[in-house]
Amino acid sequence: MSHDHHHGPTIDPERLAYYQRMATAVRELLIEKGILTDAQIVATIKKMEARGPALGARVVAHAWVDPNYKTRLLLDGSAGVEELGIPVDGTRLIVVENTEEVHNLVVCTLCSCYPRNILGLPPDWYKKAAYRARAVKEPRAVLAEFGTVLSDSVSIRVHDSTADMRYLVLPARPAGTEGWAEDKLAALVNRDSMIGVQAAKEPEQ
Repeated sequence: MSHDHHHGPTIDPERLAYYQRMATAVRELLIEKGILTDAQIVATIKKMEARGPALGARVVAHAWVDPNYKTRLLLDGSAGVEELGIPVDGTRLIVVENTEEVHNLVVCTLCSCYPRNILGLPPDWYKKAAYRARAVKEPRAVLAEFGTVLSDSVSIRVHDSTADMRYLVLPARPAGTEGWAEDKLAALVNRDSMIGVQAAKEPEQ
């Protein structure tokens, strides 16, 4: 299974222009009918674009430095994330913690359900049939292809997302980061570590 950067098929310019015209028409109609204002639409778009892995990294870093918060987060992921002002928008979020004994991996076997409010858009490989099938059948091999080689003593738990239930992995805190500030810790957390295909980054020596 290849994990190179793939940008998907080429989109027909005429088809793209059609959907752009449709989007513009709907936007103008919403404004004309007084349902939304232009400022509200712009603000919503900016809010959606601001959602990305940095939000999830904030959650992870805070859990690393605050044991009480981590306990609440693991008990109720949705409430824990919302404590930091990050909306979950109705879906149930479950946070699972990587330890020395257990490694967690997230997949959506049916389509591409994913905590977009916290991590932004899913990567292309997450949506591909190969990942969706093999993550369940041979997770250890899939992890190895991402460079995550685990000993046989570490058990792997695969979590299947659904339309109303999403998962976020709390990666293990790297050694040598004692006393670090949250923003510095957050820089070690990337999208793939919160899906579970990789560990958090090791601090530079």
